[in-house]
Amino acid sequence: MTNSQQRFCDEYLIDLNATRAYKVAYPKVKKDHTATVNGNRLLTFADIKKYISDKIKEREKRTKVTQDKVIQELAKIAFADIRSLYNDSGGLKNIKEIDNDIAGAIISLETLEEYEGYGDNREKVGDTRKVKLLDKTKALELLGKHLGMFRDKIEVGGKIDVNNPFAGMTTEELRNIVYGNK
Repeated sequence: MTNSQQRFCDEYLIDLNATRAYKVAYPKVKKDHTATVNGNRLLTFADIKKYISDKIKEREKRTKVTQDKVIQELAKIAFADIRSLYNDSGGLKNIKEIDNDIAGAIISLETLEEYEGYGDNREKVGDTRKVKLLDKTKALELLGKHLGMFRDKIEVGGKIDVNNPFAGMTTEELRNIVYGNK
């Protein structure tokens, strides 16, 4: 592996952005398109794939952040049941009573203390507490994608000349394809 390829790999591991990594490793390249094409090409090289894979595994061990943990946290959000925030009498549980699964789905808790009177004559009459959960729909979407449930499919039919898929078409037919006319 060359020094530039090594630099590309190390930069790629920062944010998994091949275009940005290529432009850092090969600073003479200024065009995004060129960097994208060449960055994605580098990611197909066996030694680069192995290096990146090894570094990701090292990072998982070091940080203890694994794909399983990410999936577990998404599942907490996706399957959170708001009813588990309340006790049998219908009041909001104390934060220490909330189990780890529902706690993992909470984005914020607010308590507003309510008083009557003014100055030294104020008397606390209650609390208003608000709980906001993380986005359940987004978590379900991400889990569904992980499980392969949601895929963008493009079906292509008809006879296609591998060398020139537009062979035999008239100018009008090509214009219709480009401009979406029927």
